[in-house]
Amino acid sequence: MSLVLDGSNGITMPVGSQSNASVVAWANFNGTATSGSATIRASYNVSSITANSAGNFTVNFATALQDANYAFVGTMSPTTSITNIPRTSVSLSYATAPTTTQLVFFTGDSANGNFASPQYVSFAVFR
Repeated sequence: MSLVLDGSNGITMPVGSQSNASVVAWANFNGTATSGSATIRASYNVSSITANSAGNFTVNFATALQDANYAFVGTMSPTTSITNIPRTSVSLSYATAPTTTQLVFFTGDSANGNFASPQYVSFAVFR
């Protein structure tokens, strides 16, 4: 059985500013870059992703969000240096507060605190 979220059966997923449970931005990208632009595979409301250093990324929103009081969730593939999948970690920057135009986050190994540059990184922002 499959569930269709295109509205054809009355079920929809809010996107944009339609409700309090809206996805306002998301992306799937290659996180192996350690500087410069990360390669975005697919996205919504993301104009660019910059690799600041290994496992440190800045996301720039294509359209500014209504405020910075949004929720961020992310996931990453393990890297060759992370063999235990539950140890992978995606977290917001502790030093740079999210804004309406960008957010900074890290990917890494939560057991030893090392940053990692995974092949696959995905995130979503809800507001």
